[in-house]
Amino acid sequence: MPTTSTLPHQLDRTVTIHASRDTVFQFLTDTPRWAAWWGAGSTIDARPGGRMYIRLPDGTEVSGDVIAVDPPKEIVFSYGFVKGQPIPAGASKVTIRLEPHRNGTELRLIHEFADEAVRNEHEQGWRYQLALFANLVADTANAGAADLVDSWFDAWADADAARRQATLLRIAVPEVRFRDRYSCTDGAADLMPHITAAQHFMPGIRLSRQGSVRHCQGTVLADWTARGSDGQDRGRGTNVFVLGPDGRIESVTGFWG
Repeated sequence: MPTTSTLPHQLDRTVTIHASRDTVFQFLTDTPRWAAWWGAGSTIDARPGGRMYIRLPDGTEVSGDVIAVDPPKEIVFSYGFVKGQPIPAGASKVTIRLEPHRNGTELRLIHEFADEAVRNEHEQGWRYQLALFANLVADTANAGAADLVDSWFDAWADADAARRQATLLRIAVPEVRFRDRYSCTDGAADLMPHITAAQHFMPGIRLSRQGSVRHCQGTVLADWTARGSDGQDRGRGTNVFVLGPDGRIESVTGFWG
């Protein structure tokens, strides 16, 4: 049976995940999502008394029992190695708590151990594993990042002000910030006339994404090409998009050249 007592040595780590708490919690309770950040074959039965099983890519096996589940706030389970070393089955306890955060979700992990040296051995392992977790959850939450970027560039070329505004309010927060060599705007209300001016002074110029976007925990890089109405290149560059926890754009910084 899993232990429910407080063990003397704790590993305590907090990370911020760029996704909603409901989305994050799915990766702690749904077997396909659980396996996605631990390794193929890993499973979890997310109910008190259910089995937790991890199979790492190198073949190492960890198992335990779920002690408590409080969606979407907390899950607690025992944790030990199938081979019995360095932690016997049921001999340590993991608590994962989720709290809302302005950038998404704050995840706090507490792993309790009987032995201090074993606790120390797990510090880098959890640092690495939670980094994989943070990226996987954010990648899933922002799976439509390429479409978001394309809509941003389309809005800049749209001569219909009402339609352009509707697009911007759909893909970006009202306080969206934009910076590049020619821009320093704060908020959609400031950005709208700036786009109108860009269309006036650079008629026929259209930006389009080149290649795949690159995403890491809410920050997206997108290369672009600016072409004139004659189809000739007028410039190239890269935009850096920062996405909020709801997936909308919070800021854009453009680099030319």
